[in-house]
Amino acid sequence: MARQHAMNASAPDDRSGSRAVPRRASRNRRFGALLCGLLAVVLPGEGGRNLAAEVAAGAPLPADDGSELARPPTWTIPTRDEVESRLLAWIDATVAPEGRAAALEAWQNRAGGDLLDAVMAAIAAADPRCLPVLAIVPATPGVPPITAAALPPWVEDPATADFEREAVRLWLGRELVRQERYDDGLALLEGLEVADSIDPSALLFHTAACQHWLLRADDAVITLDRLLERADAIPVRYERVARLLRADMATLEDESLDHIARRMRDITRRLGLGRAGPGTRKVQDGVIESLDKLIAAIEEQQNQQSGGGGAPGSGKSGNGKPMDDSRIAGGQGPGEVTRRDLGDGEGWGNLPPHEREQALQQIGREFPPHYREAIEQYFKRLATGEPSP
Repeated sequence: MARQHAMNASAPDDRSGSRAVPRRASRNRRFGALLCGLLAVVLPGEGGRNLAAEVAAGAPLPADDGSELARPPTWTIPTRDEVESRLLAWIDATVAPEGRAAALEAWQNRAGGDLLDAVMAAIAAADPRCLPVLAIVPATPGVPPITAAALPPWVEDPATADFEREAVRLWLGRELVRQERYDDGLALLEGLEVADSIDPSALLFHTAACQHWLLRADDAVITLDRLLERADAIPVRYERVARLLRADMATLEDESLDHIARRMRDITRRLGLGRAGPGTRKVQDGVIESLDKLIAAIEEQQNQQSGGGGAPGSGKSGNGKPMDDSRIAGGQGPGEVTRRDLGDGEGWGNLPPHEREQALQQIGREFPPHYREAIEQYFKRLATGEPSP
C-alpha cells in the first residue's frame, strides 16, 4: 500500500506491461522527468541529465550483482495506514483539542500526495513551532537558513515526542539535500533509525545521495545495498538511481583525476552556499595536495621514459628538460649559417612608419606591455642616432 501511494505521488511503476503503448509512452516521459530531477541532485551537471534521459528511454541499467538478494531484508516499509495510526496516536497524546481538527484536516487534504509531506503538514498544523522549518522550502527572503547545528531547540528537546522529532528531522534532511546542502542534510539523516522511520526508503536514498556527493564511497555502497534490499518495493525512481550511484561509486578511484575533479566541484558548491570556513579550506588543501602528487607522478614517469640520456645536439638534458643557459650543449654541426645581404646603408634596421606601427600593434596584442615599451625605445634610439646600450 505504501508503495502504491508513493508511485501515485511521484512516478507510476513502469514494470507492468499490460497497458496500452500510448499510455506507457506518456508514463515513461513523466518518469524520465522525475528521474532527471533526482539525478540533478546526486549527479550534477549535464552528465546527470543525459544519463537520466538515456535510462528513461530504455537504456540498460548496471547489472544487478545480486547483493540485495544475499540476505533477507533488514527493514520494512510501513503502510500508509500504519503511519496514520502513529500520527493519530501522537495527536491524541500531545496535541491540544483545538489543534487536533487542524492536524487531521491537513492530513486528509494530502491523502493522495507524498507521505512525508502529509505527515509534516499535519504536524505543522498542530504545532506552530514547525512553521520556521517549513519556511526554508523554498528559501524565504529574510528567513535565516536552518542548518543541522542551528536546529530549533525544541526539535532536540527530550520532551518532544519521538514521532514528531524524527519526522521533522527526516523531512528537513530531505529538503536540505534537494538544496544541495549535503553536509547539513547528512548530519540530520545519519542520526535517524531506519526501523523507526515513517519513510525508510526516502531516508536511505537521501542519505546515500549525501554520501555519494561527499565522496564517502564505502558508506554510500553500504547504504545503497541496504536500500536495494527492497528493490521490488521501493519507488522505481529510487531503485534505478540507486543502481546508477552504486555503479559510479564502485568504479571511483581515490586520488584519480576524476576523484580530484569531484572534490573541486564540491568546493564550488560550498563556496556557492557561502561556506568558506575550515571545512571548505580542508577540502581545498586536500585537492592541492592531491594535485601535487599527481603532477609529481607524471614528472617521474616522463623522467623514466626519457632514459636518462639526451641525444647529441638535441639541446636537452637527460631528464627531457631544456639545457640551462650556463651550459654548452653537445652539438656537432658545422656551425655554418645562411648569409644575408643587409645592405651598405646605416639605416638598415629602420622600418617604414606604417610597418613600424603594425609591428607595435602586433607586439601589444601578443606580448606583455613591457615588450612594447622596449621596442618603442629601440625605435626612438634609431631615430635619434643614440647607440643601443
